[in-house]
Amino acid sequence: MPELPEVETLRQDLAKEVVNKKIKTVAVTNGRSVRRHPSAKHFRALLEGRTIKTVGRLGKYLLLTLDNKDSLVIHLGMSGQLIRVKNVKEPKPKHTHVVLTFTQGGELRYVDPRTFGEMFVSSPQTAGATPNGSSLPAGMASGDGAALRRLVPELAHLGFDPIEDMMSWDRFGVLLRQRHAGLKALLMDQEFVSGIGNLYSDEILFTAGLRYDRTSDGLSATEIRRLYRAMVETLTEAIKHRGSTLVDEQYRDLFGEAGDYQGSHQVYDREGEPCRRCRSPIVRARSGGRSTFYCAHCQV
Repeated sequence: MPELPEVETLRQDLAKEVVNKKIKTVAVTNGRSVRRHPSAKHFRALLEGRTIKTVGRLGKYLLLTLDNKDSLVIHLGMSGQLIRVKNVKEPKPKHTHVVLTFTQGGELRYVDPRTFGEMFVSSPQTAGATPNGSSLPAGMASGDGAALRRLVPELAHLGFDPIEDMMSWDRFGVLLRQRHAGLKALLMDQEFVSGIGNLYSDEILFTAGLRYDRTSDGLSATEIRRLYRAMVETLTEAIKHRGSTLVDEQYRDLFGEAGDYQGSHQVYDREGEPCRRCRSPIVRARSGGRSTFYCAHCQV
């Protein structure tokens, strides 16, 4: 599943490719991809004739803001891809479920073999309203994340975004100590922190030197600081490398190119291989029904 770095890579590409493009037509060939709408016709009517003004991201969600202040929200799910083509005659990949054609030429195609992802159009909350159901403590969020939650009320439940929401490491410590959960499970809880999944939670915890099953309310101040720094630095570095493309090659950028961060993975999917820090073999464990990779020597 694409995580924050992969979705942020797509956001950066989309910002260059679709901003100020007018949507001429919308084609939907699988209604499950627009399942929040009563019909594909309803979804199309909200988009056709609209111009994309900005492209944002919150966690694993992309937000394409339109000229009427509505937003086209895109979640890629397990296997979704976005493909920008300049020539509409290019053959469409199998499982292309939604196509946006622009008046200036070219298309944006949404491909999703497993159809766990979705697209929907959202209207913003009234000015000054507070997102209902948001898990963000008052005064915690500053920056683009808070504004995006007001723009798309359906995403108000998401926890803080490590890139879009700014906070001090001691505020992060307060949030950790309010929970009693294993660190990996908490990092993957989208209502606590949005955008991190199985891959980057393993990489973050290795960088922080912490085991996946340490409890969130049992960390020292030094460990809290290490964890927060590792989270921000790992995600930022992965974004610089345009995300990770694994052996299934399901993640590709907007132009079909693979990411480059997989070559820098320290523990993920490296069971039995030597730790790049201490040379001990990387261990694989089961946590929450998922594989977890870690170094038993470096992570305590």
